[in-house]
Amino acid sequence: MARTLDTTTPTTTTTTTTSTHTDSATPPAAPRARRLRQSAGRQHHAGPLTYVLLGLAALISLFPLYWNIVAASHSGERVVEAPAPLLPGPRLFDNLSFAWNQVDMGEALVNTTIVAGLVALSTVLFSTLAGFAFAKLPFRGRGALLTLVVATMTIPPQLSVIPLYQIITDLGWIDQLQSVVLPSLVAAFGVFFMRQYLIEALPVELVEAARMDGAHSLRVIWHVVFPVARPAMAVLGMLVFVQAWNDFFWPFIALTPDGNPTLQVALAGLGAGNHTVNQAVVLTGALISTLPLLLVFAVLGKHIVGGITAGAVKN
Repeated sequence: MARTLDTTTPTTTTTTTTSTHTDSATPPAAPRARRLRQSAGRQHHAGPLTYVLLGLAALISLFPLYWNIVAASHSGERVVEAPAPLLPGPRLFDNLSFAWNQVDMGEALVNTTIVAGLVALSTVLFSTLAGFAFAKLPFRGRGALLTLVVATMTIPPQLSVIPLYQIITDLGWIDQLQSVVLPSLVAAFGVFFMRQYLIEALPVELVEAARMDGAHSLRVIWHVVFPVARPAMAVLGMLVFVQAWNDFFWPFIALTPDGNPTLQVALAGLGAGNHTVNQAVVLTGALISTLPLLLVFAVLGKHIVGGITAGAVKN
């Protein structure tokens, strides 16, 4: 009887000790979780090193634009000298006037605005519709068709130049703006971009609830899909607008500098003299073509960033 008591007593003591040791190891996790919860809602402030690095990055990013302004304010001979000028000169307005009148920069600016605006609007519209179909509408062959669309991004655009030129020649569209707009109405990148955004941002339950309320497809797209996709549509529209504004390869083939050019085509004939090219005038034309993009971003940049932030917080 005594042996039985002696053997059970240590076991009970060991169990109690182990339980006590386990309970004593648990509490330290609670203060750590409390500190994490407190720091999660706290506003963090950047240190001096962060501001220095951001300032250096901003200066490096703005330096090409600054030197473009400097080069546009000097003569062509001074621009090509070594060392290059780093301070503005006195010929900025003279070069602006000469570049504006030499190739009818006003007409080229209007043409580029029309082309870039139509391409951006059509690409955003069709890419949103196709992205919604690939993201939320079940249909046979959806995966294979999406793979085919994405695979078209690997095809170099130079391969389609000859057949595309033959088509616009047969249609009589040489030196017409529709020859530049129609081949760019939709982009595979835009479809893939909108599809990836709508997969996460648009719940299927939201679409099903709209259909249960009696909304037809167009109403679902207008009242459900477009409001949810607005941040991504703004970003895609800005990217496509900038790309269409700076596009040179196909517009240079379809349009002529003396006929109905865009800005980039007009710049190809800018600054030409008897035997040399005035680089200051060319850089002045590049400055003219850059200023509208800076204006668009200055007006719409806050709205685009604000839309992205609102969409991220909502989702």
